[in-house]
Amino acid sequence: MQTMETVIVTGYAKAPHGTSMYELYKHAGIVLEVDLKEHKIIGAEFTFVTEITKKYFQKLLIGYCLKDGVEQLIERIQSFYFAPSQQAIIVALQAAVQRYWDNVKQMST
Repeated sequence: MQTMETVIVTGYAKAPHGTSMYELYKHAGIVLEVDLKEHKIIGAEFTFVTEITKKYFQKLLIGYCLKDGVEQLIERIQSFYFAPSQQAIIVALQAAVQRYWDNVKQMST
């Protein structure tokens, strides 16, 4: 079996009605590539409609160390993303980070 140094983890939440995200996807989704040794986000993709939003969120998240907790990421989103889908993105992020730590813990036992 090949040893990988990164993992992909996802999180989803229901998109708010009346938004283009809802009309296209029905959900807010986050896909993170995380370095298993340093627990840093090295790649990120989202179910945003526009490229500018996708690129902006990559700047917000890539390089962040998950060992520092999800709270600082949530604060970044609340401080720099003013849109109806803000809370859905936060919920999706929390789900992805929780899934990451659950699986990392399981891998080490």
